[in-house]
Amino acid sequence: MVRVKVCGMTDPLNVKEIAGIKPDFVGFIFFPGSPRYVGEKPDMTLFHNVPPGIKRIGVFLNEDNHKILDLSIHKGLDMIQLHGNESPVTCLQLKSSGLKIIKAFNIEKDFNFESLNQYMPACDYFLFDSKSEKPGGNGMKFNWEKLKEYSLDKPFFLSGGIGPEDASVIKSIRNKGFFAVDINSRFETAHGIKDVARVKTFIKASKNDWL
Repeated sequence: MVRVKVCGMTDPLNVKEIAGIKPDFVGFIFFPGSPRYVGEKPDMTLFHNVPPGIKRIGVFLNEDNHKILDLSIHKGLDMIQLHGNESPVTCLQLKSSGLKIIKAFNIEKDFNFESLNQYMPACDYFLFDSKSEKPGGNGMKFNWEKLKEYSLDKPFFLSGGIGPEDASVIKSIRNKGFFAVDINSRFETAHGIKDVARVKTFIKASKNDWL
């Protein structure tokens, strides 16, 4: 059964509503360049409104490890998603703190999944996103046929342009590493605000009647 991550949350009430429909993960973006940035001093209820059983994921891009660790403690983050040019050493340093690490990679036609071997010991999960000029939330898909080339023994999140209409296609993906989907911009009514009804329908459709 596929798991669902709802990313780019910025409003405490919206987080509470989304948490009520039980996604597996809720993502918060700590990159100031994102339109879904939580802000320098976010309201702590943003994080407290995620109940036990739903993992909080902090998304960072080329951030200092000490700042990541500090924020993970103070915001109660369970997992860290690294969406920049972080090295295997950087990932391993964070992983050694006890945090679960997701390393994101931008996938294009000539991407070689074997290049990820160097990250295998340093990460708990990979995330495959679309390549674009701006990181994350761009509403664009890469060619999911490319996933047929992935055979490493590391579970992955699928991201990039996933919309409400993609539930049936997602259920048809056959790859032993396919762990979760990451939804964001195509479920929004505004930057950082998710349409609860659309997310609920997608989660139900994604998890029920798994092929």
